[in-house]
Amino acid sequence: MQANLETLSALERRLSVTLPVADIDNEIESRLKRLSRTVKMHGFRPGKVPLKVVAQQYGPQVRQEVLGDAMQKSFGEAVRNQNLRVAGYPRFDLKPPADGAAEFHYSATFEVYPEVKVGDIGNASIERPHLLVSEAEVDRTIELMRKQRATYEPAQRAARNEDRVTIDFRGSIDGAEFQGSTGNGQQAVLGDGRLVPDFEANVVGVGAGESKTFDVRFPDDYHGREVAGKTARFEVSVREVASPVLPEVDAQFAKGLGVADGDIAKMRAEIRANVEREVKAKLKSNLREQVMQALLDATKMETPKGLLQMEVQRMQEGMRQELTARGVKVNDDMPLPADLFEQRARRRVNLGLIFSELVKTHNLYARPEQVRAMVDEQAQSYERPEEVVKWFYAAPERLREIESVATEDNIVAWALGVAKVTDKTVGFEELMGKR
Repeated sequence: MQANLETLSALERRLSVTLPVADIDNEIESRLKRLSRTVKMHGFRPGKVPLKVVAQQYGPQVRQEVLGDAMQKSFGEAVRNQNLRVAGYPRFDLKPPADGAAEFHYSATFEVYPEVKVGDIGNASIERPHLLVSEAEVDRTIELMRKQRATYEPAQRAARNEDRVTIDFRGSIDGAEFQGSTGNGQQAVLGDGRLVPDFEANVVGVGAGESKTFDVRFPDDYHGREVAGKTARFEVSVREVASPVLPEVDAQFAKGLGVADGDIAKMRAEIRANVEREVKAKLKSNLREQVMQALLDATKMETPKGLLQMEVQRMQEGMRQELTARGVKVNDDMPLPADLFEQRARRRVNLGLIFSELVKTHNLYARPEQVRAMVDEQAQSYERPEEVVKWFYAAPERLREIESVATEDNIVAWALGVAKVTDKTVGFEELMGKR
């Protein structure tokens, strides 16, 4: 085998390889002989099919397989010999050998991983958020749970926020109907964000048996692209206005939340523990995002196109799965434009490259005791924690996600020791957002 490497750009390479035709022909003949011992063909007993007949029937397919295997094997050997780290998949171009030629040639065009030099984040400013959960947060969470379990009673008045309305509607844009423009007997709770803001604002103030005609402008980023940024005229009739009735915070309420004996104090303690876990996760996420952005801002690199394309494809497939889980019918050929994912995909790829370099340079690998502590923490939320721990350790692949999180924690800890960090107390709503 002969191999010649060309540099096409900062990351792109082309490898030209020459292989002996005799080796290919010998492998083809060997595979055809093995195939003739097992292949079944009409008119011949098993194992008695003449090699010439097998070659006529299966020769082209076997030849393609042998050539593919030969290119993959020789390419792997060549990049190892050249000490190259291939990013993404190579593109092979085969030049069919002329009759009687002793050699055949192919080329493989591919990208290599960039040399990543993580920038200095010593001057980056990072605010480390702090929040202690108080009884007010517990009360707020209980109120949210009450609203989630509300029942509704008909109200003889105009609709207002938090009411549930039953409506018929018909909409049009420039006189033409559009997908989702008509509905009968539709229910929605005003203020929960399910309706377009302009639509909801116009329903507030309308009572049962009343109708109203109004214009609604769809947001520019509305998920229905055919109506995004456009203005529609709606005719709405309100069938019913129902006001919420919240359950009392009593033993029955506590039992509904899983507290078997209905003890209110125990219920509050469990809710506090859950809120504290949420707050801890949010604080960690907030800090992580600041560190990741500081690393991205400080580190300049060229993103390998192959890795970017692979990440975009993963995100597209993830979106299809998410839509399917929501009950949206999705076809494999459903268009999901790559440019919708490219910015986030580029961020993920670049962060992955930066992480890899930091872990290698500063020995930030996840430690076994660190992984075990995380597994134990996750297991505590289950009825039988010891069984959950055994399940994780029964197969190494189950630990990979936890190992990845532990490694990120190590990177964040390293960054906090380098960057300019100030502590900041944040409010509950500021940290958690609207709940």
